[in-house]
Amino acid sequence: MSYTPEAEARLRSEAAEIIARYPSGHERSALLPMLHLVQSEDGYVSADGIALCAGILGITRPEVSAVATFYTQYKRHPTGDYLVGVCTNAVCAVLGGDDIWEAVSERLGIGTDETSESGRITLERLECNAACDYAPVVMVNWEFFDNQTPDSAVALVDDIEAGRPLRPTRGPETVPTFRHNEHVLAGFLDGHVDEGPSAGEASTLGLGIADGNGWTAPVPAEEPAATAGAGAGETASPSSTTKEGEK
Repeated sequence: MSYTPEAEARLRSEAAEIIARYPSGHERSALLPMLHLVQSEDGYVSADGIALCAGILGITRPEVSAVATFYTQYKRHPTGDYLVGVCTNAVCAVLGGDDIWEAVSERLGIGTDETSESGRITLERLECNAACDYAPVVMVNWEFFDNQTPDSAVALVDDIEAGRPLRPTRGPETVPTFRHNEHVLAGFLDGHVDEGPSAGEASTLGLGIADGNGWTAPVPAEEPAATAGAGAGETASPSSTTKEGEK
């Protein structure tokens, strides 16, 4: 597939906005958000997107591909409207993550990195959602659905397939599509940044216990300044070092 002139012009314009966030001489640092920009257009990191990024940044396509294949948030195959990630890492697995995975996978009839027949859901088995305090956790387009069970997770994917609105446990009022969220990850805010709580009781429980007991974090002891060139038990002084010719 090739971009239409209108789409390419828009992508180049937004890529220029991204690049402008970085200091002169560090333009290639814009590659990460530019890959999210490509995914917001194509639903994955396409060959055309790789070529576009390479051409704009003046690097090779293999260099772009090396980055795109290193990070798991960049997808190399078309992704559905909703990317559903089920965590099966240690804490989630112990609390039922494996059972959730089996139930959702069976319901949709697909495995990891596969997309449902409707094109609505791409399913992936995740190693960690970085939300162990709410395990087991399912993510939809990077938004949290906490304390899940097999039944609640199946109901969640049923809602997605039926086109019903999704309300995450934390985050925006509703879950936008994968492409919409990718545009946000590229750095183009959608006005929903302050919706919903970012942390709940489970995340701040330890802080509350500490406050209730008057506990505070220990203050690190000040370390003596390191002295370059001084041996064990020695202290360097300005007079101990002379310039050549001043001896």
